[in-house]
Amino acid sequence: MLSPQDQLTELVRTLETQQHVFATDPLLITEKLQNEDGKPLQKLHRRASRIDSNGALARVLGKIDARIKGIMVVMSVVWCISGFLGLFTLLQTNVVNFFYVLVCLLGFHTIMLVGWLLMTLLNQGKQSSNWFASFVSPSYLIRGKDDVTQAAVDLYERQLQHSGMRWYLGRFSHQLWLATLTGMLFAIIFLLIVRQYSFSWESTLLSDQALISLTQVLGWLPSMVGFNVPDSTAIVQSRLVTDAMPLSVARQWAGLLVGSLLMYGIVPRAVAWMFCALMFRRKKMRLDIKQPYYQKILNFWQRQVVDKDDFEAAPAPIAPKATVSAGKKLVALLEYPSEQEQWWLSGINTDFDGNNDVENFGIVDDRDDMARLKTYLDNHPVQVLLGIHEKALPDRGTLRKLDQIASHAKDGLIVQLLGETGLIADKSEQETAGLEPVSENKNMRYQQWQTALSARNIGLVTDNK
Repeated sequence: MLSPQDQLTELVRTLETQQHVFATDPLLITEKLQNEDGKPLQKLHRRASRIDSNGALARVLGKIDARIKGIMVVMSVVWCISGFLGLFTLLQTNVVNFFYVLVCLLGFHTIMLVGWLLMTLLNQGKQSSNWFASFVSPSYLIRGKDDVTQAAVDLYERQLQHSGMRWYLGRFSHQLWLATLTGMLFAIIFLLIVRQYSFSWESTLLSDQALISLTQVLGWLPSMVGFNVPDSTAIVQSRLVTDAMPLSVARQWAGLLVGSLLMYGIVPRAVAWMFCALMFRRKKMRLDIKQPYYQKILNFWQRQVVDKDDFEAAPAPIAPKATVSAGKKLVALLEYPSEQEQWWLSGINTDFDGNNDVENFGIVDDRDDMARLKTYLDNHPVQVLLGIHEKALPDRGTLRKLDQIASHAKDGLIVQLLGETGLIADKSEQETAGLEPVSENKNMRYQQWQTALSARNIGLVTDNK
């Protein structure tokens, strides 16, 4: 069967698909667990326990499990008592036919054990008939019409139909046989303590020598662990005994009887029980977390963690810093005028030599302005400083003008972004300088120009004041 944690987790899944109202909201618990550490199965167990915060689901599962185990214990006790009483009834005479009693003790048991072994070898990997599931159906063990009880009953019935249950049932069958044989052993020891028996044997077909050989073969394994075995003289003397026999001979037969019950009955059955227990552990039903219900939860947890750990915002493009040449400059405004007469001084005054000439071209706006500027640049090797007002948008038309100017400027093109008071700085620079920060729209437009200039490798003049 499933472990108690797996049972509770599976019961929560069944009830949640049936829209059951839990003590704690499953969605809330799922969200809280997304940042907790642990393996997927451990987190699913934790989730189920927190959803069942009042323990109602665990109590129903525990009640069914306790009643199934209680029935198994009661049946084992009954089988033990039946074995004790059966052998107690069989040994009511003072003279006991040894081989007759031995066949009664181990004959049917040996046939059933060999039959189980053959069926196990022949039915490898096949589902055995689940008589235990019908005999101990959970619906007989607990009464209730509520959805929790019905879901728990269905869960146990599904477990009883699992292929690994053949080993669980085999283990229980061997447990009943062990209980019966143990009851017989208690009866033999008790009767041998309180009564004195004589042991005999009878046979029409077998000679004394044949019985001697048979007894020695039968006594080989018990003698290996210290039990007494009758010798040849004791075996011959025990034929057709009708009254009391020497105590030493009786003790030899009693030791062989107890040793045979242990070595040919209890020990092989205990080995079979341990084999079924090991196979059941290997084939034990596991929680199938590949079901869509569990995968949806696990994917939610994994997706949240992966996004949080792996996401890195791409850095915004930044225009290269302008390099101001020592030669002649041509300054011009693109489309919009500036309120400052010598607006270019705020960006390049520290790089100027007083003897250098600066020619102010004015505003470049329409086609005539562009044609006049290109003609001038084709005839004069100057570096162009282009002032762009904050109102100018880096649309296709404006960027086309920028590309044309850059292609005709023989000593290169640099750009200075202007605001109402001159250069537009970013927010952090303005706060450092003690200026009032610009609006979000201005910052956005400033970044758009940064991106456009970076793509064209056009230098941007920074404030050197």
